[in-house]
Amino acid sequence: MTQIDLRSDTVTQPTEAMREAMAAAQVGDDGREGDPTTRRLEEMTADMLGKEAGLFVVSGTGSNLLALLAGTSGRGTVLAHEKAHILRTEMGGISTLAGLFSQAVPGARGAMDLDALRAEIHPELAVGHLPTVMVEVETTHNAAGGCTLPLGHLAAVRDLAGEYDIPVHMDGARLFNAAVAQNVPVREIACYADTVGVCLSKGLSAPVGSVLCGPADIIEKARALRRMIGGTLRQSGVLAAAGIVALETMIGRLADDHDHAKRLAGILHGVDPDLVDPETVETNIIMVNLETSGRDAAWFAGELAGRGIWTMSAPSPVMRLVTHRGISFIDVDAAGEIIGGLWREQVPG
Repeated sequence: MTQIDLRSDTVTQPTEAMREAMAAAQVGDDGREGDPTTRRLEEMTADMLGKEAGLFVVSGTGSNLLALLAGTSGRGTVLAHEKAHILRTEMGGISTLAGLFSQAVPGARGAMDLDALRAEIHPELAVGHLPTVMVEVETTHNAAGGCTLPLGHLAAVRDLAGEYDIPVHMDGARLFNAAVAQNVPVREIACYADTVGVCLSKGLSAPVGSVLCGPADIIEKARALRRMIGGTLRQSGVLAAAGIVALETMIGRLADDHDHAKRLAGILHGVDPDLVDPETVETNIIMVNLETSGRDAAWFAGELAGRGIWTMSAPSPVMRLVTHRGISFIDVDAAGEIIGGLWREQVPG
């Protein structure tokens, strides 16, 4: 049985062009004199984002951690949306490794409420609170269903943090999805943050990698700290070569993933309007509400696996589905029919 894998866009496989580039990559020791292919990827990504420099790391979690380590000074608090990936899914690195505290800020669809954000900012150490040392934003926002943060909101966050000279870091794991969805160059989103991390291994289909971009001094500090956390990659050009191909050839096709997600959302909405509102689907993530079935995402994952669909298993009433290069319109229609059939078994009309 062929499985339709909707667990994540991290399951994408490298293209043949990527494999050929990896085999032919010019390499050096990235922990010493530098790897020429990796340097090219770093410079290319930084230029696309409008930043001075870039640093190749193995993952988005790694780029977020290095932004925390290199972009803050002294003990303090990081403010982020209450459902930010950096707070919920990165194994507590913000405190365990970066030695920082965090404060979740409420908000809707991944965007922090600006009044709540202002109330949580403490520019200096005082009795009862630590100083705010960073504000973090995430676009697209994973837990909010792949929604994009409006540019006006990002500008307001940047202005608010700027009043107190607090740096802003952007978790842009799917930033290219946001740029395609908002129909703007990626640098027009990245300009609202001091540091930005982008992933190459999700919708862009590279096998490994993220690039942290920002001011040259911060990136050089992050380069040193990367060694501390065991991230020196040596002949990393073998991996970076695939990232270059991803940036050159894969950004435009992200629109296909968005179209597929919207199509699947429409099919499920037709099965039961309570499952998903297609108007909330902006990019390649669909959040399916299972509550009225009395079953959770873990149960559905188990049942769907036996019917040819892989989904994330979680004890949650919301099931996340992610489209990517490996999912076709045919797969979308098949998935809609299978998920819809299972739903009708549990919730008869």
